[in-house]
Amino acid sequence: MKFLFKMVLALVCLCSSASAQTKNSNEFGVQFGMNASSSKLGIMDETHYRVGFNAGVSIDHYFSESWSIKAKVLYDQKSWEGPSLLMRGALYGAQYDFNYLTIPVLANWHFGRTKNWYLNLGPYTSILLNVEEVGSDRDVRSALNDLDLGIGIKIPLSNRAKLFFELNGEKGLNNIVNEGSGAIDPQ
Repeated sequence: MKFLFKMVLALVCLCSSASAQTKNSNEFGVQFGMNASSSKLGIMDETHYRVGFNAGVSIDHYFSESWSIKAKVLYDQKSWEGPSLLMRGALYGAQYDFNYLTIPVLANWHFGRTKNWYLNLGPYTSILLNVEEVGSDRDVRSALNDLDLGIGIKIPLSNRAKLFFELNGEKGLNNIVNEGSGAIDPQ
């Protein structure tokens, strides 16, 4: 618990020294958080959400007081529970843990009297680092695409002392399963 407190304190100190939102300025950030992910397997099968961890660094370049572009590099754990990917017609469930390197590039619109609120929208690329079917030694990576493309939107909940609380959403634009791999086809 002491370690977590020290990490949060260091993050607050680091973020509180960031520069003001002025034209041609940059803000650097460190982030960590929790996420929940699932996948849709065909028309009827919705997988169960699983919780994961993410951490990374960011840079936010301001073009004006109201507009900036933010780029991030994140380690992103995603996981879901549902039908086995490699067993068509099977009725047994499986849990999949995915680790991605996610790189979003987001256009930010800052608004409000003090510009502490913002909305951002933009594409992301996720590179699959590894995947595990929990409780199995089967190699499921060959059935998956190594690249996930999508679009995300963020809505901040609060901004105090440059400590950001964000709510994120991502929607993949391609299937994570390789076509012709013989696996169930998540969408």
